[in-house]
Amino acid sequence: MPKELRTVGGLTMLRPLTSDQERALLPKIIRGRDAAARLENDDLDAATTRSLRREREEGQRAESTLLRATCGLVRLRVVERGYRFGNDELEAAGIEGLVNALHRFDPEKGNRFSTYANYWIMKLVNQAIRQQAGLSESEMEYVLRLQKLLRSDLTKRFSSKEIAVALGVSVAKARDIVQMNHDLVNRRFESSDFERGIEARPSPAVTEAPQWVIEELQRLCGENFDAFWQYAFRTMSIEEIARTKGISRQAMSKRLEKCRTAVRQSVEAQRLQEWFDQQ
Repeated sequence: MPKELRTVGGLTMLRPLTSDQERALLPKIIRGRDAAARLENDDLDAATTRSLRREREEGQRAESTLLRATCGLVRLRVVERGYRFGNDELEAAGIEGLVNALHRFDPEKGNRFSTYANYWIMKLVNQAIRQQAGLSESEMEYVLRLQKLLRSDLTKRFSSKEIAVALGVSVAKARDIVQMNHDLVNRRFESSDFERGIEARPSPAVTEAPQWVIEELQRLCGENFDAFWQYAFRTMSIEEIARTKGISRQAMSKRLEKCRTAVRQSVEAQRLQEWFDQQ
């Protein structure tokens, strides 16, 4: 049995299954579902009923293992979208997509469950993001296409005209889409630590911060200090920070998450939080 990790949306995560481990579960799931159908529809004797119940329960345990071992995809997809994992709405949406995938999954087709589940997780996570941002389906589709374009070359700064050509829209529409994406990116920061109360005011220059704040953050974040500072005060989006570093947004997200974890676990965490809240 894979080792247990953490709880996500009420489900205890397991380590991802190998192809062989997943393949071994599929016959149990098929037999369990067949047994459940027979128990609902057939007039059975006691011995057959007991046997079918055992098969149904074994199949349910196999489905539970498959579900819990795929929970990591939910975390991965939320983080990939640039959000801190722990966003309750996105986490719940991802779990709902995972459960939907399990209910629709046909083991007899021979596909890997993780591959099938990925579509449903992304579908519902994107839907939750769209609803949070108040975007229509078509607007969200344009934003996703823009983000894909920006990821295609992280070192390039695309002009409005280039974006318009790539998306097949007017330059004015391209500017609207860029603004929608910018607003969407900014929403990611609203529930993060060390950022409450900052949005309405200009961020302080590093030289204006107390020396102890700078020294502590530099100790905790190392070479990522400047990126964390820009991220914390919303002076740049993750994508923009990533481009300046010449790395992918996902890699930058991981670096920032390490910084946030280090800051939250610091002995000066409360004092740092109080200083950030006052800015």
